[in-house]
Amino acid sequence: MTGYRTFTEVFTERAGQTPDRVALLLLPDSDERGRPATVTYRTLDASARRLAGRLLADGAAGEPVLLLHASPRQFAVSFLACLYAGAVAVPVPPSGGHSHHEERVAGIVRLTSPRVALTDAALAPDVSRLLARHGHGSVPCLAADAVSGGTGLPLPVLDRDAVAYLQFTSGSTGSPHGVVVTHGNLLANQEALAELLGAGPGSRIGGWLPFHHDMGLVGQLLHPLWLGATSVALSPEAFVRRPVRWLEAIGRYGIEVSGAPDFAYDLCARRVTDEQLDGLDLSGWRVAVSGGEPVRAETRQAFVERFAGAGLRPEAMRTAYGLAEATLLISGGPAADGELTVDAKALENGRLDAPRAGRPAHTLASCGTAAGAAGQVLIVDPDTHAVLPDGEVGEIWVRGPGVARGYWRDPAATAERFGAATADGTGDLLRTGDLGALAGGHLHVTGRLKDVIVVAGRNLYPQDLERTVQRVSTLFGAGSAFSVPGERERVVFVQELRTHRRYALDLEELASDVRRCLTEEFEVSVAGVLLVRPGTVRRTTSGKVERSAMRRLFLNGGLRPVYQYLDEDLPVPSGRR
Repeated sequence: MTGYRTFTEVFTERAGQTPDRVALLLLPDSDERGRPATVTYRTLDASARRLAGRLLADGAAGEPVLLLHASPRQFAVSFLACLYAGAVAVPVPPSGGHSHHEERVAGIVRLTSPRVALTDAALAPDVSRLLARHGHGSVPCLAADAVSGGTGLPLPVLDRDAVAYLQFTSGSTGSPHGVVVTHGNLLANQEALAELLGAGPGSRIGGWLPFHHDMGLVGQLLHPLWLGATSVALSPEAFVRRPVRWLEAIGRYGIEVSGAPDFAYDLCARRVTDEQLDGLDLSGWRVAVSGGEPVRAETRQAFVERFAGAGLRPEAMRTAYGLAEATLLISGGPAADGELTVDAKALENGRLDAPRAGRPAHTLASCGTAAGAAGQVLIVDPDTHAVLPDGEVGEIWVRGPGVARGYWRDPAATAERFGAATADGTGDLLRTGDLGALAGGHLHVTGRLKDVIVVAGRNLYPQDLERTVQRVSTLFGAGSAFSVPGERERVVFVQELRTHRRYALDLEELASDVRRCLTEEFEVSVAGVLLVRPGTVRRTTSGKVERSAMRRLFLNGGLRPVYQYLDEDLPVPSGRR
């Protein structure tokens, strides 16, 4: 596969070799809505060429083109059309009616100044109004599924350095940035994925991840098309409404490779009923990838135990680590390999020490080894830039052909993250902003550098606090732990309630239980507990809690709790008490 210059060359060859093979298998939102829709390689290629001709006629070659699609079929057509035309695809989620989503889309439009916005005919009026509301009414809004005919213009000849698309980061730790992904980056990451997944042209690969997100785009749409395989797509909404739909689809439609963030496996293990379990067949699920957010060993174990009776094999589980700045995959491997149980107190001090009798222990999942022949993972002291030995926690730095060139029109942010050098002179490295350690070649991710809560010299990882609080009550949904500034760091916890029946609950007692739990488990005093309605805790498209966004909302008075406890000396804006 190394002889190709662009992803377009790979796909057009696949379309020529097997034109009648199914490229896309699009599942209905519910079993009552009919049979799956199929799109062959011939049809997908022809549709993409037709739209590419329109883009070329509109002068979009080399220019950003916004993609806002609810239809996975039309997203695939529009994305490939951009590659064919040499345009720069900019996938973004449809607004969905939420103000923060609309603000995100408007910010991306402001940064990229797209030549055109491609969308579905059904969404075109809403997208046009969104653009106009934010002062971008001059950007043409094209209903891509209504384009007919072609211009006959020749497709441009591109090389590996040509920009394929911009992947806007999820914004879990700050403002989103547009990662500049070249065709070379994309092809290199596809090679790495092939090593991890071991799929072939006859495979069915897919799931419910949205295509505008890097894990859904690169792993569940582009990888099967790169292989000449079939991409199977279930809508994210169908999974959220009924998580068992994901597992049913794997058995019913012969999906061999599927993946999702850790929270999805946890959700299935907790919410799939015994009755639903009886109807599942997961024996054909050869590779089940967990990635996109911190992977928990406890989740893997619970998932395997829950679905072993449905034919799930423990060896099917894979763990992976990656991020948009590296196109997608950085490391991966069998989930059971390299799991490590360490002393919890030593971990707070940045060391992976063996557990000691009578002291708390913590099991760290392995995220495998560096992916791709040219990939490299280092653990580096974020202050001195010294490379740390095995067993010590530091910032994860990586390099390889899948690492992108930087952020779109943001030289300051690019200089901060890309092209870093260690104290011993090893250069051209990407600073991930994640914390982790190496042990026996396996990467163990422990948290985010900016999310770490430092209390009395101890490093507390917010995901550990959040996971512990989940055990306090069955009424608890998503939670977010973060620190707020002051003379000393203060811990604040925002916790969603799964029920709207606020008057039937003892909210003061629930808040006290949260404080008591964290004091007992982590010896930390919690300065604030806010109980909030479902949907308040911000999450990225991959399920990561946006702790920085939650901190900003708290400090700016943007949260509306149904109950709150705040220490008297907690530094919060006036009017919040």
